[in-house]
This record gives sequence, C-alpha cells and structure tokens, in this order.
Amino acid sequence: MTGSSQSIAITPALGLRRPTTAFVVLAGLSGIMVLINIAVGSVNFSLSQMGQALLAPQSAATMGEILWKIRIPRAIAAALGGAYLAVSGLLLQVYFRNPIVGPFILGISSGATVMVSLVMLTTLTVGMTVLSPMMTTVAAFVGAYGVMMIVVAVASRVKSGTTLLIVGLMMGYLCGAVTAILTALAEKEKIKGFVLWQLGSFSGFRWSEIWVLLVFGGLVLVFIYLLSKPLNAFLLGENYAASMGVNIRRFRVLILLCACALAGMVTAVAGPVAFIGLAVPHMARLIFQTSDNRLLIPGVCLVGALVTSLCDLIARMMLSPVELPLSAITAFFGAPIVIGLLLKRRVEM
Repeated sequence: MTGSSQSIAITPALGLRRPTTAFVVLAGLSGIMVLINIAVGSVNFSLSQMGQALLAPQSAATMGEILWKIRIPRAIAAALGGAYLAVSGLLLQVYFRNPIVGPFILGISSGATVMVSLVMLTTLTVGMTVLSPMMTTVAAFVGAYGVMMIVVAVASRVKSGTTLLIVGLMMGYLCGAVTAILTALAEKEKIKGFVLWQLGSFSGFRWSEIWVLLVFGGLVLVFIYLLSKPLNAFLLGENYAASMGVNIRRFRVLILLCACALAGMVTAVAGPVAFIGLAVPHMARLIFQTSDNRLLIPGVCLVGALVTSLCDLIARMMLSPVELPLSAITAFFGAPIVIGLLLKRRVEM
C-alpha cells in the first residue's frame, strides 16, 4: 500500500501560468480533433462546405444530412464518451488508491453485455423482426446500472477496497459466464451483431442519446468537481479525510455511484470501450504534474475527449471503408502506458 500511496501523493500546487497553458492547448487540440472528425470521412468536406451545410442546410441537402445526422453526433459522442470514461477511471483510482484500476473493473461492462446478449441473442425482442437500437440501449442501461447498484450496496457494507474489488471481478465472471452460454446457443446471424456491439463504437448515435449524455453526464461531472477537495483529502488516507470532516462511508458510496454512473452511461450507448478510463488519468497527471483533483478532473475530461476522438478517427479511416474496432485502437494507446506504469512500480518496490 505504501508504494501506491506514494505514487499518487498530492504534489505542490503549480503556478497559474502552466496549468492555464495546458488547459488552453488541450481545449484547442480537442476542438480541432472534433472538427477533423466532422470533416473527414468517406466524403471529405472543406471548411467552406461545412459552413454552408451548417448555416444553410436547405441549400446543401445531402451534405447537411451527412453532417447533422451522422458526423456531428458521432464526433460529439466520442468526445463526451472519452471525457466520462476518463473521469470515471480517475475516481476509481482515487477510491482504491491504486493506479492500475479502470472503470470496468467492477463489472459495469459485463452487466451491460449480459443484458444486451439477452436481447440480441434470444427471443426477448417480443416477436420484432428488426431489433430496435433503442431496445439495445435500454438493455445495456439496465445491465450496467443493475450491477452498479449491487456494487454500491456491497460498498455500503464493507470497508475493504480489496473485498469490493473481488466482488466486482466475481460479478464480471458471472455475467461473462451467462454471456458465453447465450452465445453458444444463439444463431449465427445474431452472433455477428452482438460481437460488433462488444467491440465498441460511437457510430449511429442519435441526437436523443447525445442530449442524455450532455444533460445527465454534465450534471454528474459538476457534482464530481464539487467533490474535488474531499477527493484530495481522501488521497491522503481515510483517517485524514475523516479528520477534515468527511463522512467516509457516505463519501465512498458517492465516489462509486458517480464513477459507475458515467461508465455505465457510455457503455449503454457505445458498447465497451477499453483502456480510456485506465490510461488517460495517468496521461493527465504527466501533463499537469500534480494529483490535485481540482486540476485533474477538468484535465482528464479534455485529455479523454482528445484521445478518444483521435482513436475514433483512426478506427474509421485507417482501412476505410472498413471500420476497425474502437477498443482495438484504444488498446494500442492504453496498453503501453499500463505496462510502463507496472514496470515503474516494480522498480520502485
């Protein structure tokens, strides 16, 4: 425990100029990446064409359809999804005081997957010949938040983070076993669609889903930022946080509730997206050279949006018109960071 606590100890506050510069650069890069995602695709748009289609869609009907119904929702969803997964990972790393923890370690992804498998691989479509995307989304929400409620209920009863981690892993194994059985019994045609969902993608987003992410996710983010000071106290140990007036039992449940809510929200609408929540918090710590959550929470939002938008662009364009699995691309970014961190911890120990 000593090694992990030293690796995330709060460093002295930086001067105003450096973090401000980092925020400006990251915000600019994230905005540019969103614009590139909107402009680049099977049909490329210039800035003038984009402006015409956005400001006067009736004069450029085809371009307007592509931009407003496909490109813009996907670009916004990738940025928001990356930000939410990154913040979720940051919260869990603070909670467990362990840098090798991600948002899906508690079985959130597995819960969403098992409910989606029930819908996509069985006859729970209630006789519908065509599976509605909304039904898949609702099923994923139910699965993700169902597991979340179980984990939060356990967290309110146990004090050990290790016990909670084991419970999350066991929930993941149980959900994985059910999914494997359903996959073995399903028809081949249904398996293909389910496997594609498991690979994660921000394609096919509707504006109704974007508004859900913006409104509910935004409210959760604001609430998390208000917890910045208690999170900093929690980093220095539960006894210290309690001496600062933090209700430890309630605060632990709040951290888990917020982390699982963000991860479950993204998983429900985009499928499992790997490594963003695990790797991005470390990238933000390297950029800002601090573990102060007042800086890291907005910082990981920007870095998560930037990295996920870049990965989504690579997934779409590397072998266009074939789209690569998003989780495969994020793994190429995340895995080296995790391996490097593990080697560093090994040297320190």
